[in-house]
Amino acid sequence: MSAIMKLDGIGMKYQSPQDEITALENITFEVEKGEFISIVGPSGCGKSTLLSVMAGLLPDYSGSVEICGKKVAETAAEIGYMLQSDQLFQWRSVWQNVLLGLEIRRMKTAENMEYAKKLLKTYGLYEFSDKRPSELSGGMRQRAALIRTLAVRPEILLLDEAFSALDYQTRLAVCEDIYSIIKQEQKTAVLVTHDISEAISMSDRVIVLTKRPATVRSIHKISFDLDVRSPMACRETAQFRVYFNDIWRELDVHV
Repeated sequence: MSAIMKLDGIGMKYQSPQDEITALENITFEVEKGEFISIVGPSGCGKSTLLSVMAGLLPDYSGSVEICGKKVAETAAEIGYMLQSDQLFQWRSVWQNVLLGLEIRRMKTAENMEYAKKLLKTYGLYEFSDKRPSELSGGMRQRAALIRTLAVRPEILLLDEAFSALDYQTRLAVCEDIYSIIKQEQKTAVLVTHDISEAISMSDRVIVLTKRPATVRSIHKISFDLDVRSPMACRETAQFRVYFNDIWRELDVHV
C-alpha cells in the first residue's frame, strides 16, 4: 500500500482571553490507501482540531499535511467530511439531500447523479428517495449522509464523532452499516471518536493521543483472526479485550 495522507510535525496554537494555548504538538503519521484509522485521546485533547487541520479547515498550523501528494489546501475535492449530526435539510427529500454536495461543487452531471442513485439502491435507501429526513430512523439518516458524502467521489473520508448522536443499539447497527459501505466502496477513512470499542472494532490502526498539547502517544495495529471481519464480530473475539485494556490504560482515564 502507499500513503494517501501524510502529516508531518503538525502543531496548532490558539489564543485564549488569558494566554496562548498549544492544542497540537509535533503530530506525525501516515494513512495508507484503503485503511480505516481511528484517533482516540482524552477529552479535550484536540482530536477534532486535528481532524479539521486534516480537512484544510484550519489554515494556521505548523507542519504539513499532504493528501494524494498535494498540500491539503489544494485537495478539497478529495476529502469527504461527516460531522456528529447528519446535517440533512428537513425541507429537502432524501434524494435532494444526497445531491446537495454535487450541487455545491457544481458536479451535478448525469453520470454523477446515476452514481448517487446506484448508491441509494445498493445500500437500501432508494425506496425512501422521496421521503423527508424526519421520516427516517437515525441509522437510515446516517446512511443517507454517508451516501451524500460518497456521491462526490472523495478519496478519503474524515468522520468526526459520526455516530455519537445515536443511542447505543442504533450506534452498533450503524457502525456495521458504515463499515460495510466504506469497505465495499474501497474508501480510506479517518474516524475521531471517544469510544475505544468503536475504534478497535472498525479500525486497521488506532492512534492514541496524549492530553493537551496532543502528541502521538502510540499507534496500535489492529488485527483479528476472522475469516470475515465486521465490527460486531471483532467485539466478540478474545483479542478485542486485549486491545481495549491496552488503549484504556494509555488514555489515563482516571486522571
